[in-house]
Amino acid sequence: QVQLVESGGGLVQAGGSLSLSCAASGRTFSRYAMGWFRQAPGKEREFVAFISGSGDSTSYADSVKGRFTISRDNAKNSVYLQMNSLKPEDTAVYYCASHRDSGLYFRNRAMYPYWGQGTQVTVSS
Repeated sequence: QVQLVESGGGLVQAGGSLSLSCAASGRTFSRYAMGWFRQAPGKEREFVAFISGSGDSTSYADSVKGRFTISRDNAKNSVYLQMNSLKPEDTAVYYCASHRDSGLYFRNRAMYPYWGQGTQVTVSS
């Protein structure tokens, strides 16, 4: 059974930083791409960042490019999201997700069969 457990959310002032972690279990972690998504109240869940199984390839939503960094440690079965220069519009529940394979159509949440429970990030102005 695949399990993803996020941690690291919280309340921060605009301009501040937060680091999210996601610990995975139940499948060979390094074989699968990973993604971070977020969902704000009243909005659809949206793509934030992607990383390939090896960690060599990453991609970001335009809204977070240059401010967020995704990384992974395959030895620890974990993926991370470093968020800098946070803005109030970054407020959302953040989810990590495990892709069905190497990363095809990685911006599409339907390609991720496994999801964490989410962690709240709140950015105050």
